[in-house]
Amino acid sequence: MTCLFGLLLLAATPARAQEMPPWGTGESQGGDLNIYLVTFGPGDDVASWFGHGSLVVEDLRLKQSRLYNYGMFSFDSTMLARYAMGRLEFWVDDASPGGTFRFYRSLNRDVRLQELNLTPAQKVEMGRLLAVNVLPENRNYLYHHYNDNCVTRLRDAIDKVVGGQFHQAMSGPGRMTLRDHTRRYSDVGPAMGLLLDFLMNDEIDQPVSRWQEAFLPDELERQAAELQVVGEDGQKRPLVAKTLNIYSAQDRPVTPAEPPRYAPVLLVLGLLLGGGAAGLGLWFRRSGARAPRILLGLQNLLVGLVAGIPGLALFIMWLFTDHTVTYRNENLFLANPLTVLAVPLGIQLMRGSPRALERLRRLWRVLAALGVLGLVLKVLPMFDQDNWRLIALLLPLSMGLEGACTLARARTPAARPAEPLNPSLKASGS
Repeated sequence: MTCLFGLLLLAATPARAQEMPPWGTGESQGGDLNIYLVTFGPGDDVASWFGHGSLVVEDLRLKQSRLYNYGMFSFDSTMLARYAMGRLEFWVDDASPGGTFRFYRSLNRDVRLQELNLTPAQKVEMGRLLAVNVLPENRNYLYHHYNDNCVTRLRDAIDKVVGGQFHQAMSGPGRMTLRDHTRRYSDVGPAMGLLLDFLMNDEIDQPVSRWQEAFLPDELERQAAELQVVGEDGQKRPLVAKTLNIYSAQDRPVTPAEPPRYAPVLLVLGLLLGGGAAGLGLWFRRSGARAPRILLGLQNLLVGLVAGIPGLALFIMWLFTDHTVTYRNENLFLANPLTVLAVPLGIQLMRGSPRALERLRRLWRVLAALGVLGLVLKVLPMFDQDNWRLIALLLPLSMGLEGACTLARARTPAARPAEPLNPSLKASGS
């Protein structure tokens, strides 16, 4: 009866964000409170690929409930500037649980609840903590995707009310690195997933604990379901009393349990693109035709855009922003600000500039040499970034483009027909 009434209450309670809820004023009794951990499944856009989470507090006696969401941010020009500098500010807000659930259902995203098996005193503490957090002077925090996000805040709140037992229980080694988790959640968009893989350094390749893996809503949900907490009587009890499935997404791809294994595919693609470039250089060398020159220039242009702009962005983020996850990134051996030079030089080659080939040859020789250097440095412990997939794609491409420009530049003009001898010399010689 309590469960059914609670669900109806969650669906009907309006948001009243401006007044302190009864669990914040001390009016609520612990025996009347229910605390729910809410997990929302992944969505369609990049920001929602990793899912979302919230906490719900309901007072059955006073018929009030609120959902606490630590994922609030303002989407405007200043937000984009702050995000670009790595200083994005999020805040916690409260809302109607029912309205929030309907919103996520309209986006075809899972909505799952876990009722937390807390003592009355712990429920009161959780309610007070959330009510205080949502106050204007407390609600803001500096967002970090892995270390301080809308889910780690929920994890920390649960851990606080159970006296640190959550953190202690989840201090063992995690299942995989943060990069592997990122790759499996971004598998839904391979191109964007590859870009994210390119931009992040070895900070996310280090071994992590299960506690750190709970930056993901699904991981926090799984860990909460496993956790046994010790009560005041010294007896263990499950943290989760019951699980409620509000909505299951329809026809949405399931997040893979392991990161995708596409390094061989990227190696084949890199060899094909590099070999294709060399083929264009050989074609131009033999024929001097306009078509291979234009195609080779176009390939340089596209590579300069697709690899050069991320390389330039990565370089800028390292030097001028607070995105620590981009610092000292080994992928700068493969693509960097120099790569952008392929854009104007590719255009010049397409237009028939006689100097463009030589400049491109020098450019790709430097970039190929840097790529080889980055590969050789892998023997040193400090160069431990998990970027073999990017090496497999970009190093063969750089070497192929260098070979193409070398071949095209070495084109020999067609032999001219022999000129007839000077008649006067012929006569004198006879």
